[in-house]
Amino acid sequence: MIIPSVHAQKLSADGGNQTFDYLSNEYFQDIYFRFAPTAGTSAGLHQYDTQLEDYSAESVQREVAALKAFEKKLEAIDPSALDAEPAADYQILLNNIRGQLLQLEVVRGWEKNPDTYSSGVTNSIFVIMERPYAPVDVRLRAAIERERQIPQVLEEARKNLKSPPRIYTEIALEQIDGLVSFFQHDVPSAFASANDPEAMASFAKTNAAVIDALKSYGAWMKTDLLPRSNGDFRWGSDTFSKALAYNEMVDIPLDRLLQIGYADLHKNQAEFARVAKEIDPTKTPQQELAELATMHPAPDKLLQAFHDRFDSEIGFIRSHHIITIPSDVQPTLEETPPFMRATTQASMDPPGPFETSSNKAYFNVTLPEPDWSAQRTSEYMAAFNIGTVVSTSVHEAYPGHYVQFLWQPQFPSTIRKVIGANTNIEGWAHYCEQMMLDQGYGQPGAGATSEREAKLIRLGQLQDALLRDARFVAGIRMHTGVGGELTIPEAEDFFVKEGYQARPIAEVETKRGTADALYLYYTLGKLEILKLRADVQAKEGAKFNLQQFHDDFMRQGFAPVKVIRKAMLHDDSPVL
Repeated sequence: MIIPSVHAQKLSADGGNQTFDYLSNEYFQDIYFRFAPTAGTSAGLHQYDTQLEDYSAESVQREVAALKAFEKKLEAIDPSALDAEPAADYQILLNNIRGQLLQLEVVRGWEKNPDTYSSGVTNSIFVIMERPYAPVDVRLRAAIERERQIPQVLEEARKNLKSPPRIYTEIALEQIDGLVSFFQHDVPSAFASANDPEAMASFAKTNAAVIDALKSYGAWMKTDLLPRSNGDFRWGSDTFSKALAYNEMVDIPLDRLLQIGYADLHKNQAEFARVAKEIDPTKTPQQELAELATMHPAPDKLLQAFHDRFDSEIGFIRSHHIITIPSDVQPTLEETPPFMRATTQASMDPPGPFETSSNKAYFNVTLPEPDWSAQRTSEYMAAFNIGTVVSTSVHEAYPGHYVQFLWQPQFPSTIRKVIGANTNIEGWAHYCEQMMLDQGYGQPGAGATSEREAKLIRLGQLQDALLRDARFVAGIRMHTGVGGELTIPEAEDFFVKEGYQARPIAEVETKRGTADALYLYYTLGKLEILKLRADVQAKEGAKFNLQQFHDDFMRQGFAPVKVIRKAMLHDDSPVL
């Protein structure tokens, strides 16, 4: 096991670093994965595979008590007695505990969000299905043990849910038929090659019980929960600010943060208009977008289009000294497995930090279904236009999430591998979309075949940036009212008019933001990294080296940018 058994260790007499190391191991073993065994499976710790989260109110109270007790243990350590790296990890761990307590005691999604239960249990089976980390019969037996516990979870949901926001119940109802279908078709398909007759017989029973329980839960939500779903999804300014401080170590006042978001939005809108005018002065930016949507590979060439991007990106990264790529092994490009197609167009699926039996990273791409109409196929393929194929590949693979995964063995601690700041993880991948083009990728001879294609690639990158800018502004305004409160319809309009998104995308993005309140982290992280780079460059002058900067950033792990700033600049200067 990667995380050592803490009970066999003895505290060293010489103080802080050893004490903290002992406690951090204890936290992951006795609290973090104990209360979130699905996260244990995802991380590659398969002793958790047969366990399922206890969703009862009593378990929530036990978790709260355990977190508060552990917070006191950490507070007894003097962080000034720690070396620099453990001192940073100390703050990350303490913030993680406080962020968890904020979610359980203040946000209280377990009382407000019915989808927490139905999608949560589905994900617990999905993480056993998605990777062949063990023989199929072994994984099937683990899935059976989790499935046995699922009907009770949905009973606890009925007890816990008080007065959810109507939008949360509507989202859960929208999802429920797909979840039922997942257990009816995708789960049996994933285990179809199993050959243990006893396990298959048990699975038939547990899977049928899960299907019945989900159908019953859906009926209950529709007839009982929906009519009394009168709660408010808004977090409020205080909770929003605390969550941002705990999760991302960002304490910028919300009105200032909103100004930063609007400034980036307007900057990207102006750049979009400038590039669109260069392509064709007679067309509006929206007309250029519509034309861009028609420029995509044929469906049967889509996987090859992404594969061609890998070679092009790797070649550019190496020739332009962008970042060290720790391995020559490319991600395995494949069609998205059936049980993931309803929820993702493209994704990177790397193994968890402690996975030892399945070391492939899968770049999954969802292709149109063969029985779709020509019109539906065309509309779907617009999401893979010449601009988005480039930005998606850069974001997910090179030098985005896949390169992050390749660096993971060099991360300095378990804390930096498991507790990730989204401003780092998603901020890096989003930063790469712009950085690669700024460094010359996507130009003729470097990822593009002509000046016109280069400009269309830039438009695709800017459209993605505007989507993230719209999340930034809408998240703050919907949840806090700072800058003027946005209703759900007003937020949808904002994504269309200011974020340059199609109406269906705007609706999905707004729904996401009602629960994922901090989804400003893409743009926020990108801007933090850009400022850090500028500050390091100003300090180093002619000695500045972009590859060295990116390597130094990457080896800090998934820490908040504030932590990385201190490690690289040796000061506490502001992140923005």
